[in-house]
Amino acid sequence: MKGLKMTKVPRQRFFQQLTLVLLALSQGAWSQSQNNNDDETKYFSAIKLDVAPVIDGYLDDPVWQKVTAIDDFHQINPGDGVPPTEKTEVYLTYDKDYLYFAGTLYEKDPSQISANVMQNGQGFPNDDRITIVIDPFNTGKSGYRFETNPLGGRNDGLYVGDRFSYDWQVIWQSASQITDYGWTFEMAIPFKSIPFDQNIDTWGVNFSRGIRRSDEEAVWVSRNRTFNPNIQGMVTGLEGMDQGIGLDIVPSVSISQQREYDPNSSHVNFEPSLDAYYRITPSLNWSLTFNTDFSATEVDDRQVDLTRFGLFFPEKRDFFLNDSDLFSFGNIQSSDNQVHRGSTQQNGRPFFSRRIGLGADGSPVDIEVGTKLSGRAGPWSIGTLAVRQAENGDIDASDLLVTRIQHDVLSESKVGFIFTSGDPRSNLDNTLYGMDFLYTNTRLAGDNTLDINTWVQKTETEGLSGDDMAYGVGFNVPNNEGLKGGIQFREIQQNFRPALGFVNRVNVRDYDANIGYKHFFNSQGLGKWFQSLDARIDAESIHVIDGGLQSATYRVQPISLVTHSNDKLQFSVKQNREVVDKPFRLFRDDDSGLLIKPGDYTFDEYTISLDTGGYRSVYGSLSYTGGEFYDGDRVNISSSMTWQPSPKFNMSLRYDWNDITMPDGDFITRLVVADVTYNFALGLSWKTLIQYDNVSEVTGLNSRLSWNEIAGREAFLVLNHNWQDFDQDNHFENASSELVLKLGYTFRF
Repeated sequence: MKGLKMTKVPRQRFFQQLTLVLLALSQGAWSQSQNNNDDETKYFSAIKLDVAPVIDGYLDDPVWQKVTAIDDFHQINPGDGVPPTEKTEVYLTYDKDYLYFAGTLYEKDPSQISANVMQNGQGFPNDDRITIVIDPFNTGKSGYRFETNPLGGRNDGLYVGDRFSYDWQVIWQSASQITDYGWTFEMAIPFKSIPFDQNIDTWGVNFSRGIRRSDEEAVWVSRNRTFNPNIQGMVTGLEGMDQGIGLDIVPSVSISQQREYDPNSSHVNFEPSLDAYYRITPSLNWSLTFNTDFSATEVDDRQVDLTRFGLFFPEKRDFFLNDSDLFSFGNIQSSDNQVHRGSTQQNGRPFFSRRIGLGADGSPVDIEVGTKLSGRAGPWSIGTLAVRQAENGDIDASDLLVTRIQHDVLSESKVGFIFTSGDPRSNLDNTLYGMDFLYTNTRLAGDNTLDINTWVQKTETEGLSGDDMAYGVGFNVPNNEGLKGGIQFREIQQNFRPALGFVNRVNVRDYDANIGYKHFFNSQGLGKWFQSLDARIDAESIHVIDGGLQSATYRVQPISLVTHSNDKLQFSVKQNREVVDKPFRLFRDDDSGLLIKPGDYTFDEYTISLDTGGYRSVYGSLSYTGGEFYDGDRVNISSSMTWQPSPKFNMSLRYDWNDITMPDGDFITRLVVADVTYNFALGLSWKTLIQYDNVSEVTGLNSRLSWNEIAGREAFLVLNHNWQDFDQDNHFENASSELVLKLGYTFRF
């Protein structure tokens, strides 16, 4: 076969030798790593207000004249501990109902401010922004993240340890103004929105400012070029705050018209739903949902599958995204390995919420009622989800349960347990038990960090006996400068069946490792043009238990250069080996798909890519991959371009093209995505997404008019329409359509 023309032993020696070289080069940097950040904890004493400020983004309110500014920021990117290029002043105060933040972010040339996002909850990856991190329980193990940009947009997230997720939303206010000396902001966070203990008057707090045109990040407190609730200052004097009774009632209603064209049918649905949230204790929340409605959820992003093990699609439904971090287990899905990605990275997850409320084909299944208990109780973290799912075809209605409990140990670590019960896609009994231990130490010599995770799971499935366990262990050194790397191992046995989780390969042992080195340039030499250089090696080897190799991938990235304007140039080479024991088809399951015959395939490819900084009015990316593919050849070109002439208008185009030549035939795949957004005002936007791929031969339209200017109130008008080329003759016909109007309102007590 074509893929076997190169011997494997020299390749293995090459990777081993290159790994040893990188280790040797990195040892000196490890031992000489500098600590430019203060080890002493910073404190700020908050004053309590009698009169609340007006949240309009202007700092002319007399309140702010009484508050001392926090201005001792330092860089963590591109410099480490050096003064920022622009001055930042942040103010903090409170009254009985709100925690207030404000600030002035100076800019020598305000025309260089990057501000384009006017949709709340969308994040600010390319916008200048200010980030506030608070840890109300002052444990250093969890916290809340609030962000705003120069347009006053809102974005929030939840920290668990040093990892954060934007899959968390609460009610709060923000406003910003662009001035002739920079921009200003104000935030008001209701104490009813965040759990806290009235007996704790000292909270953890931190601030970070992002300047996109120079890829600069300046923070108040940092370590190892990062910040999180474990790396924070302290605000003291917080007392006499009012949490209310902690009850939110959220009724919503949706009206939808659905139509199928072959055969022609149409029906109208009226779906009322009700969500209730109650704070049992200052840190423990209970929620209840009736007739949960997902009709306004964003559609999945299209993917083209070039593997034999299936794809992984992330969760997008808000009900499951909220508090989703509490159900994470063993850091299974948190690998930094660049070849251990996608569905392989997720393999063995005990809980994957897309198993609930969705059929095997992705069609929605009604959730009649659901309840969730989540939060903290002292050193305990608790997440419990119980759902009654309606019957679906031959599948009976089912009661589904997930319980996840963790306990803080040592100073930064956790030990936990997980239990699931029920199978939403069959009538068989299924349960799962699992335990994990997560060790974290961010205070090693030289500001280095060490993560260790170990976990074990067991399932009990009706009709299966034995070989029903999965377990794994991993070591990771996730440093942001100098040496970094990690190794992981997991075993998924033949009869391991997590009915509420995700598994795409069983009867395998998976070994993966990565090692890298990141260097930040000074202002001399290459540092005049480049900010950093990142080199790394990634490897993964998957073996059938007692059956030999199944897959192996080795990737070498000798260069990844980032400029001061956040442009990136990257080059990598990759060797793949696939041992195929059963024939399978790529792209399609019928005879039109390309047949991959049983055999031992070795094939190589290389990739070069260029990304430009997203703060520009026009930016994009382009990558070229060429090389072998099984016993043939493949060329892949992937490109994207975004045009954002103003904050009100944004248009993105993405094109992915594969040209595959095989002995048994040729195939070209095309994936085209167009995304157009028009923002009428902050929180009022119209977004249209069009996707097409020539594997499914379906063109899909998702058009959403959304309003969420005021937190806790929202409205959506959504149009979904699909056209399909049934005969593959470039003649598209109507396949299905749906029009949805959804309204929701939060009553807070």
